Amino acid sequence: MSQSTENQPRTDITIGNSKVTLLGTAHVSRTSAETVKALLQDGDYDAVAVELCPSRYNAIIDPDTLAKMDLFKVFKEGKAMMVAANLALGAFQQRMAEQFGIQPGEEFRVAINDSLEAGRPVMLIDREVSITLKRTMSQISWWKRFEIISMLIASVVSKEEISEQEVERLKEGDILESTFTEFAEERQEIYEPLVAERDRYMAARILQEVEEQGPENLLVVIGAGHLKGITNYLEQGMDQPDKEVEQLDYVPEKKSWLRYLPWAIVLLVLTGFAIGFMRSPELGWNLVMEWVLINGGLSALGAAIAAAHPLTILTAFLAAPITSLNPTIGAGMVTGAAEIYLRKPRVGDFATLRHDTTHIKGWWQNRVSRTLLVFFLSTLGSAVGTYLAGFRIFDKLAG
Repeated sequence: MSQSTENQPRTDITIGNSKVTLLGTAHVSRTSAETVKALLQDGDYDAVAVELCPSRYNAIIDPDTLAKMDLFKVFKEGKAMMVAANLALGAFQQRMAEQFGIQPGEEFRVAINDSLEAGRPVMLIDREVSITLKRTMSQISWWKRFEIISMLIASVVSKEEISEQEVERLKEGDILESTFTEFAEERQEIYEPLVAERDRYMAARILQEVEEQGPENLLVVIGAGHLKGITNYLEQGMDQPDKEVEQLDYVPEKKSWLRYLPWAIVLLVLTGFAIGFMRSPELGWNLVMEWVLINGGLSALGAAIAAAHPLTILTAFLAAPITSLNPTIGAGMVTGAAEIYLRKPRVGDFATLRHDTTHIKGWWQNRVSRTLLVFFLSTLGSAVGTYLAGFRIFDKLAG
């Protein structure tokens, strides 16, 4: 049976010996936060579950998480895209906070803080945001990925106030869903991992927690957009919630042929060099020179656009032609490491990172975000240079 608590949609379900209250909230609503606080102060609930994953939870309880970030480790482990995406999403949140005077997700902060003070268990039921993004990206073409990344950037650099339409979307879902809404409405392959899978995942996590901890009265704080889906899954029941969670946490591997594509390109380029030298040393060295100038030049240009240190730009020029022939090391990893060494981010850069990234100039002024730009733009330059130089080499050989 559904009812309303301070205009907040709510559903009550009995699971075994536990009474579960699903409270649908608006992540940009002060009323939602006040409703959560009122419900918890009544003392009717002995446990709380929130629509958060461990990384988002840690960011709430430990605001200094960013200051502990090891940028070089981020580059080495291939997490730069996730960090940049989270910064872009965080920048969107910060803009909303400044416009509406409330932090998005305030109801989660209230639920966590009140529960920790009262010694009440806090259960994290959402899937890790990085897994959701990876599963979403794995379902779409590289062109759609470019569109989504462009949209993320546009949301950051836009100086316009957040529209009523965007706010209404956020009242029904969350920041992540809002960002992808345009695509999710049209593409089932995006809607599935972004919304439907998370409904199923959170329902399975609720069942796990109820079975393991057996709370008498559990309050589940979720975005209103997830209320119907989670309710349906809970009412239908799940035979094996553990297996459901395991399956939805799985990140599909890249298609086998894609793994070998970079090596195939390297082989073709080296073959081009060999053919050139076989025809004449002059032609061979000419091809090598074109490879260095185009690949290194475009990578250096990317680093320059990111306002990298002059020595980092030189590093990009020298490193890109070499790293492009070794798919295990990217140009961005080398330029990112050089920029960190030459302009080590200060404590203040981490402290102001969320605020700085809310406007375009801040991405270049803050040493942390600028290092990420150096990584991405020098990598992009090298990637473009690899294909342009490769076509140029075979064009000369065919001529």
